[in-house]
Amino acid sequence: MACRFSELVVDSRDPESLAAFWAAVLDYRVLGDEHGAIEIGPEAGFGGPAPTLVFAPVADPTPGKVRLHIDLNPTDRDQDAELQRLLDLGATHADVGQSGEQGWHVLADPEGNEFCLLRTWL
Repeated sequence: MACRFSELVVDSRDPESLAAFWAAVLDYRVLGDEHGAIEIGPEAGFGGPAPTLVFAPVADPTPGKVRLHIDLNPTDRDQDAELQRLLDLGATHADVGQSGEQGWHVLADPEGNEFCLLRTWL
């Protein structure tokens, strides 16, 4: 039997704000709040077809480069339109040494966690 990816825990200085950002990005909803940790996920909730995200409160961010990031694909619009939507939600461009020739955009959420916007899957 194999394991299943059920949730991703993200350290956060402001779990509520970061959860709100990612809920808007992913069209998720708040599933729970336990001891200040905010869990968001799809309508199906924990154990559904997609993993949930848990934003856990921390006093200080983890030093150094985070070794994990999320890749996103737009589902109902082209990459340029989704890029603008993410920027409007509060994402910023992040420079990790890319040349500009890539087919994806490197962004950061409001707390600086990097993620990539890939091409649309249509």
